[in-house]
Amino acid sequence: MAATPGAPLERQFGDVRVPMLVAMAGLPGSGKSTLAEILAGRLGATVISVDPIEASILRAGIDSDQPTGLAAYLVAETMAEQVLLSGHSVVVDAVNAVEPARLQWRDLAERCDVKLRVVETVCSDPDLHEERLAKRTGIVAAYAVEQSVDEYDEWRGACGTLPRITLDTAAPLGENANTALDFVEG
Repeated sequence: MAATPGAPLERQFGDVRVPMLVAMAGLPGSGKSTLAEILAGRLGATVISVDPIEASILRAGIDSDQPTGLAAYLVAETMAEQVLLSGHSVVVDAVNAVEPARLQWRDLAERCDVKLRVVETVCSDPDLHEERLAKRTGIVAAYAVEQSVDEYDEWRGACGTLPRITLDTAAPLGENANTALDFVEG
């Protein structure tokens, strides 16, 4: 295909994408994983999910009184860094309940010189939220380390300045997916 003078780079050279890091955030059962998979599919990104990593650490026999959550976040960060450095986008699927976890992704984006976007999910319908939690299956459900609203910090301080959108997943999935994609690509 011949280059069109003045055309955007994507149209001159095909689908040239700049890698980005999308960090999901929100309580278990709030719809993060579903939205992460959809976003990754639309972006051509890799999903790296903290829950199966932590479940595998626990399944390996590491005591749950050990910092398995921290270990899982560090493994996810290492994996995400490798994917980003290879030129591909990453969607990190994690609760990101506290400021150090949230800033971990900011620091990674800076190290890899990529754009960071945070997509936070909440579910305003308590019955729907409970239904989602009850439907969990597989290794993640067997080794789930659930967090409560009390353990989910407000977005203030340094993490309060991160580029973030909050979506209520009681709304239609397609609507939330489109809103998230517009935010991430904007």
